[in-house]
Amino acid sequence: MNPRQENLITVLDAGSSKICVLVAELQDGVLRYRGHGIEPSRGMRKGLIAELDPAAEAINRAALTAERVARTDIEDVVVGIGGTHVRGVNSRGGISLGSRMREITREEVRAAVDRARSVALPPDREVLHLLPQEFILDDQAGIHDPIGMVGNKLEVNLHLSTCSGGVAQSVVTCANRAGLEVGDTIYEGIAAAEAVLSADERELGVCLADIGSSTTELAVYFEGSIAHTAVLPIGGDHFTNDLAVGLHVSVEEAEQLKREFGNCVVTAVPQANEIEIGSNLATGSLSGDGPPTRLVRQRFLAEVLEPRARELFTMLRDNLRQGGVLEALGAGCVITGGGALLAGLLDNAESLLRVPTRVGSPVPLSRMPPELARPEFAVAIGMLLYTHRTQVRRASEEQGLRAKLKAIFAGSY
Repeated sequence: MNPRQENLITVLDAGSSKICVLVAELQDGVLRYRGHGIEPSRGMRKGLIAELDPAAEAINRAALTAERVARTDIEDVVVGIGGTHVRGVNSRGGISLGSRMREITREEVRAAVDRARSVALPPDREVLHLLPQEFILDDQAGIHDPIGMVGNKLEVNLHLSTCSGGVAQSVVTCANRAGLEVGDTIYEGIAAAEAVLSADERELGVCLADIGSSTTELAVYFEGSIAHTAVLPIGGDHFTNDLAVGLHVSVEEAEQLKREFGNCVVTAVPQANEIEIGSNLATGSLSGDGPPTRLVRQRFLAEVLEPRARELFTMLRDNLRQGGVLEALGAGCVITGGGALLAGLLDNAESLLRVPTRVGSPVPLSRMPPELARPEFAVAIGMLLYTHRTQVRRASEEQGLRAKLKAIFAGSY
């Protein structure tokens, strides 16, 4: 691999509605946009791969477009993992350092984390992330980095993000069939949080809700660390399908009507407003084929959409309550993803969660096209940022280890 390839980070976001391959390059410590490719999803159902070959073909097309725009070959990718099979669990464990006080090294930290991660998981579960929430040294809690401190007993509160091993392997297999090697996997909720949350929000307590096509990924942060992750089985497609059934129109037209005229608050739509609907509107056809157009009250769309919005945020509220984090949202809730732009969603979230809510757009990369700085690309951009931060941390750890070994050998002469 040449030096320019080593500086590249490529991510794959394979969702139910679109496949996005995004390439960035590290230049002078800054992550710069290089190219991207987007293709409509194929072979996907409810966020999972239902047919390998069509899904692999869509991934391949997106990757080829990204290669052409970036003017480079893509060899390996980081893949986002989402869906209702993703679950989070909190665990606590630790080690005793003996009767005499000792300095905490990286080895002790790893041993404590290993002890905390040794929880009983079903055989089909795979660990996506091991995320320390806090360390406890001799009953002193709230420590984020205990290395260099001195004590007798080190414990850690740990959050494990897990997924179905079979589902994750299907994504990897699909990428491999598309000619891509998978270097790492990231939970999509954590990736989206990386792109849209501020450091203050993570510290005060915030819930990130990434509303995708089929599911809503959650990631709750408190005092700077992950506190809870979960996935809800409702996404933007559920709103669209409700409209398609209620209005007796195609899914394509329902999606268009939702985007242009939809609102999740009935009282926000004037009673006198009417809109014209009919299959010809969705296709743009002027031939006159298909059912004739008709007028419907715009408020009827809101009467269909509002119950689904209330169901989503009621489910979100109940999930946070069960996870013990509902009262920890000092900075409120941030919604992102393609489904976050539906009018009236913020009102429903605030009325049910009783906290301030905003729509989160991803932090733009250097030289990135403006059209990518939208909520639906939060996962892809967040994966780039998360991967870059992880690489920087690993490089720092390796550099520290090399310096320590060098000092040891230098002292032996």
